[in-house]
Amino acid sequence: MLKIIDRYILKSHIGPFLFAFITLFFVLILQFFSTFADRFIGKGIGFSSIVELIMLQSAWMVGLAAPMAVLVAVVMAFGSLTTPSEMTVFRASGISLYRLMIPMLLAGLLLSALVERFNNVVLPQANYYAKSMMVDIARSKPAFGLTENAFSTLVDGYSIFISKSDDRLRNLYGIIIYDVTRPEYSTVVTAEKGNIDFTADYQYLVMTLYNGEIHQIHQPDHKSSRNMSFRKQRFVFESSGTGFTRSSGNRMRSGDNELSANELHSIGNEIKKRMLESEKRIRMPLEKLAERMTQSRAEPPGPLHAASPSSKAITSTAGYIDQQLAQLDGELTSIASNQSMYNRYMAAYHKKYALSLACFVFAMVGAPLGVLARRGGFGAGAAISLLFFVLYWMIMIAGEKIAERGLLDPMISMWLANTVMVCIGIWLVLSLTGAVFNTSR
Repeated sequence: MLKIIDRYILKSHIGPFLFAFITLFFVLILQFFSTFADRFIGKGIGFSSIVELIMLQSAWMVGLAAPMAVLVAVVMAFGSLTTPSEMTVFRASGISLYRLMIPMLLAGLLLSALVERFNNVVLPQANYYAKSMMVDIARSKPAFGLTENAFSTLVDGYSIFISKSDDRLRNLYGIIIYDVTRPEYSTVVTAEKGNIDFTADYQYLVMTLYNGEIHQIHQPDHKSSRNMSFRKQRFVFESSGTGFTRSSGNRMRSGDNELSANELHSIGNEIKKRMLESEKRIRMPLEKLAERMTQSRAEPPGPLHAASPSSKAITSTAGYIDQQLAQLDGELTSIASNQSMYNRYMAAYHKKYALSLACFVFAMVGAPLGVLARRGGFGAGAAISLLFFVLYWMIMIAGEKIAERGLLDPMISMWLANTVMVCIGIWLVLSLTGAVFNTSR
């Protein structure tokens, strides 16, 4: 009897899950395409390349759409069970909500395992090839990273505006460049037109401007300024500051979104080893400094007419102290930098598993929500699911920022959203009394 009920409950979830997943997936694709369509269409990029790039870029949407589809499906399915009084029949037969949730929890756990494999095997590869493809496009069309009538940060430290671009001739028109690489000067470059291209070895990005001016103002007092006109001016930028790499065919993986959980954990361990080594190097100068000061105090005072050796010893000790303090400062800076990197990689590591387990968590939350939101139909189920998913995502993003800033352990901060949702789910299940089921119509 219970096996028949379990199959019935699972079948009632399959349709809503597929419908919600496909709908959410295409909504995310349309949102992505509408945002970046102007960068692809009319840029001389082949249709097959655009389709391939969209498919690669859409890989991350699977891990996002699956948990939300689970929440929508569970809320709708349990709401539909409550509407025709099926829940009352189950209740009268002695079958509790806890028992009815078991098949969905098991299905959510299985789906979490599949999403975890996708996030750790398929997604890093898709992100890697998508980034490589973007690099290839950028090499063939360097102006691809510039958006018309908008400021773009194609090069680190520069904000570049173009009013129009001609991809066939590789010409740019109406160019404005804000140079913020030197805080003591505010520099603005304007030009009627120009072009952009890489050097033969792809190490530098060269922008040649025509018929323009350079305005430079001293900061922050604005007491001095300099203006210069030019007919032709060439600006050279390192390609490492443009986000482009030297080789897209066999380039190194960069960024946590191109790494699996095992690779992220290995990098985190290496960073932790470097931090421990820095801490050891900090202790050594402190011990040597203590020994040096002890020896300095133990030296017998010389005669009054021979004060120079004592002053030499003091000068030597002071110089040694300055040297050790500089070394300590360098090691402390290294530890702070490594700690920031460690937090970022560990946050990405725990995020992969936390997002995967969200399918199981939302199955737990969705069941009592569906009972409480009975008679609402798809609209109510989708609205409630969206509300809880937005709450979940807000907590997840906040946890990621907290972890990267070192305010909380990455494991605690990245699992905070799941913990909050589980607590809400348990509270909702416990708050449902027999009157809720008996009054279901």
